[in-house]
Amino acid sequence: MAWYQESFGNDYLLVYKHRDMQGAYHEVKKMMDWLDLEQGAEVLDLCCGMGRHSLALADFGYEITGVDLSEVLLTEAAELDKQKRVTWVRGDMREVPLGRQFDAVVNLFTSFGYFDEEDQNAKVFYEMHRLLKEGGRFIIDFLNPIYVQTHLVPQSQRMEGDIQILETRAIEDGCVRKRIVISQEGSPERKYLEQVKLYDRVAFEAMLQKAGLHIDHVYGSYDGHPYEADASCRMIFVGHKEG
Repeated sequence: MAWYQESFGNDYLLVYKHRDMQGAYHEVKKMMDWLDLEQGAEVLDLCCGMGRHSLALADFGYEITGVDLSEVLLTEAAELDKQKRVTWVRGDMREVPLGRQFDAVVNLFTSFGYFDEEDQNAKVFYEMHRLLKEGGRFIIDFLNPIYVQTHLVPQSQRMEGDIQILETRAIEDGCVRKRIVISQEGSPERKYLEQVKLYDRVAFEAMLQKAGLHIDHVYGSYDGHPYEADASCRMIFVGHKEG
């Protein structure tokens, strides 16, 4: 089984429970300025996870569809969506089971680079192209690989109640890998892997261009500072489908 089929389950909710709606709201607010969409625009949140960003987008008055492969995370998202404002769809980001097109597609919080094969990662951009209307806008919010390499924390440990979470991080084979060990007295240890392929800006730009996606801006943070290879913590591509 691929790592992403194992890792985005119930324990993921435990490991990342510290991520809050307020943070998502702040991140999305700035991004919506970059997209410059009309109220009621149709937005696809590709790899929506537990729905934090989808729900924040809905707060801004857009028609949101959230797609994710994890049933556990989609169930959590649907529970958070008390007013049923978002359409939740289970699907693989390489082959989204939707035939319609959107005003914008967003892929947030490093939800890219999951696959070992180059062509499988590239497939995601072709799929974004297919899902966008002519001139439709996109955001891909990725880590800055240079920043990750210089600021990697090799190990961290914390407690959630009586549960210990140990996270070990390393750069191997062109990927950043995080190994998570969850232990609790009286229970067997649970182990997970998360990995993301480290694409630099040049590689990203080549892949996007090949898929017919045009880059308008590259930001280095949610605050809208321009991307600087050595200083930025994020690498956020904003652009449109060439029409």
